Amino acid sequence: MKKVYIETLGCQMNKSDAERMFGMLEYMDYERTDEPKKADLLIINTCSIRQLSEDKAYSQIGVWGKWKKTRPNIKIGFSGCVAQQVKENLFKRAPYVDLVIGTQRLYELPELIKRVENGERVCSCEESPYAEKDYKINRVKSINAWVPIMEGCNNFCSYCIVPYTRGRERSRDFKNIMKEVKKALSEGFKEITLLGQNVDSYKGKGENGEEINLSGLLRAINSLDEYGKFRVRFVTSYPTDITDELIDTVNDCDKVCEYFHIPMQSGDDYVLKKMNRRYDVATYKKICDHLRSKIKDVTITSDFIAGFPAETEEQFENTLKAMKALELDYSNTAAYSPREKTVAAKWVDKFIPEDEKIERLARLNETNRECCVLSNKKYIGRTLEVLVEKFENHNGKNVISGRTRNNKMVHIPCERDLTGEFVDVKITGSMTWYLKGELV
Repeated sequence: MKKVYIETLGCQMNKSDAERMFGMLEYMDYERTDEPKKADLLIINTCSIRQLSEDKAYSQIGVWGKWKKTRPNIKIGFSGCVAQQVKENLFKRAPYVDLVIGTQRLYELPELIKRVENGERVCSCEESPYAEKDYKINRVKSINAWVPIMEGCNNFCSYCIVPYTRGRERSRDFKNIMKEVKKALSEGFKEITLLGQNVDSYKGKGENGEEINLSGLLRAINSLDEYGKFRVRFVTSYPTDITDELIDTVNDCDKVCEYFHIPMQSGDDYVLKKMNRRYDVATYKKICDHLRSKIKDVTITSDFIAGFPAETEEQFENTLKAMKALELDYSNTAAYSPREKTVAAKWVDKFIPEDEKIERLARLNETNRECCVLSNKKYIGRTLEVLVEKFENHNGKNVISGRTRNNKMVHIPCERDLTGEFVDVKITGSMTWYLKGELV
């Protein structure tokens, strides 16, 4: 068999796309390899959320292009969000690339590969989605299976490239999702993570044509008792799209985890307005308070940007204050990175100097660290259920690691490999990013 190597950058959706590509390529008689120098086909699966990821993608294909001088028969593919942006222009920048495939043409891959093998250079980045087909999904060996339920976004936040690279919101067919979930569970996966850039916007159709939202989908998956014990998560939620129905669903469904990832992006009302976010700080706080009043031990994580164009020092400090006041359990952080086509990218005269952005990001990270420490300390002395994800030797000691229902990572001394099992753990200590525990 021919060999394929895929390097994936970015989010869980990209990783899920890669698993699907591996499955389709296996159908095309390609065998997966983790050694790029042995591959007949090399694919970089790109992310364009920040400039750093985009630069890394170009750097990698540059290396592969040099390999092609001595191995002219290797084929090089460029997929994902950057591909969707640059389209056939990539051939001018990187003439050694054979295939450019955009985010909405994933299931066209087998047909495109045939053309590439016949010596064509192919670009498929149309904005019309290519129909989903029932190929095998070659999942990474793990306890968690990523299952995309919708893609794209209609919000057009002024800093975000997603509507331009992933397109408008599109929900997957309910039957296809359920079939995929059942297959993953039958293969032994113990956790299902439902993915979407704006997952709360899911709108599917049931067998009788009735509309099924995220709550209905979660309840349908929760009812799959024949597959034994498993968990369900979902990411990412837009703050004002979290409904009481969804909160009640999380409470009612024993398999659905008490975890919400809700990007806030800024803790200043003026900056939020310039970001084109549809809420203010008070509204976001009300959402968090409501979740905590309704769901015991709910974990709320977030995203924040440091150095948004024209952000003043006072406005940035409002973000630090909000992060603390909201008692967020963890936040992803990043310095603002201008993205082509977005509104904010045009405000060049308002850009914050790079050194100032880096300094603000450092303070944002320190505040995030402080919030994580306070969040983790609350669990010392409690007994929590942990789903074990791995077994390894760490500094001469055997340790199992896994997550609680509300997504807290726990490390536990243990001489047995309990990967994939649910265990009760007494929390004995806390560190910045994880908890320490012992088996009960």
